[in-house]
Amino acid sequence: MNKILVVDDEPEILEEIHEVITGLGFECICAANTSEAFSMLQQHPDLELVITDLRLPDQSGLRLLQRLSEGEMGDRQLKVLVTSGHADRDDVIQLFRHGAVDFLPKPLHYDHLVVQLQRFFPEHQMT
Repeated sequence: MNKILVVDDEPEILEEIHEVITGLGFECICAANTSEAFSMLQQHPDLELVITDLRLPDQSGLRLLQRLSEGEMGDRQLKVLVTSGHADRDDVIQLFRHGAVDFLPKPLHYDHLVVQLQRFFPEHQMT
């Protein structure tokens, strides 16, 4: 089963995304900040995708992306999709420069998220 990590400091958004992702047959792990995210990444080496908010309380989603691209998790090739309701064009440019696979503005349109999941996991049978 494909496993996805969702990082957001808003519990209701974590719950909504978790519900959508698990409803599609994925396994979903949640974290409220980057510290928890790195802990989950270490505990779950089979994670394949990270969906993270840009603005987090301890470090930004951009910093999370930078740390991953700098090899903090070894040679794991994780896809990172970033969400935000407050990003400007410069933020989005920086995200893509550091390897983000996509950017989804908030409020999230879950149909766009589903399209991205289908793109990243074409072999996955959405339930």
